[in-house]
Amino acid sequence: MIPAPFDYVAPSTVDEAIAALAEAGEDAKVLAGGQSLLPVLRMRLATPTTLVDLGKVGELRGVREDGDALVIGSMTTHYDVQRDTLVAEHAALLKAATDTVADPQIRHRGTFGGAIAHADPAGDLLAPVLALGCELVVAGPGGRRTVAAADFFQDMFTTALAADELLVEVRVPKHTGWRAHYEKFNRVAQAWSMVAVAACVRTEAGTIEEARVALTNMGSTPVRAAGVEAALVGCAATAEAIRGAAEHAAEGTNPTADGNSDVEYRQHLARVLTGRAVLAAAGA
Repeated sequence: MIPAPFDYVAPSTVDEAIAALAEAGEDAKVLAGGQSLLPVLRMRLATPTTLVDLGKVGELRGVREDGDALVIGSMTTHYDVQRDTLVAEHAALLKAATDTVADPQIRHRGTFGGAIAHADPAGDLLAPVLALGCELVVAGPGGRRTVAAADFFQDMFTTALAADELLVEVRVPKHTGWRAHYEKFNRVAQAWSMVAVAACVRTEAGTIEEARVALTNMGSTPVRAAGVEAALVGCAATAEAIRGAAEHAAEGTNPTADGNSDVEYRQHLARVLTGRAVLAAAGA
């Protein structure tokens, strides 16, 4: 199908982009990488009056250090996140998850911030962002504000962003020395996750001292596996102990039933994949 008619704006700065959104009103859409938005436009599931293309806003690209955090611009592509040495050293979980996103073509065009702002519960970057305790920096007509990941994702495809705001960067607390793994289950290669688990652990002398675990597609937003994390702390990094902790994975989740699976199967997957993810991260 052909998209409905819309006005097109291509600002070169964040301020120009915010002004364009404010002028267009609630019927505007932001174009980042476009890998999720363009199919929706073609099917006319969205009919914006104005499309604000961020492709020329160079200040939104790149990865840099800022004290005990990494700062990733919202228009940084998945490909660049995958290959950034700072991400590999200080946020291995993000690299592990980004490696599983779609295919090379999508990773070259799709953007880190675009995927997060899209807030698809089956998307592979939301759970790692939640697990790492990231902060989302949002810019609007009133200036900039910072939103914790736990508060940013509000419902399926719904975030704390107002209609006239942009996600400009993500602040990622450094997890230097932590080992990480992203375990994803899907029916066919390159498909959305039926369930996935983001796991990041810090071990000392064979004992798990800290753990961060979050689940993909086990609710309308990413879910922190608090029961698993609590069970892992102080636990020996052995297969038996980790599988025991993983039994808590489905607690507090609210998965949906669809053509891929029912609720019970997703809960089963959460437990199994959590065990695999933590085992791989801990090197057990």
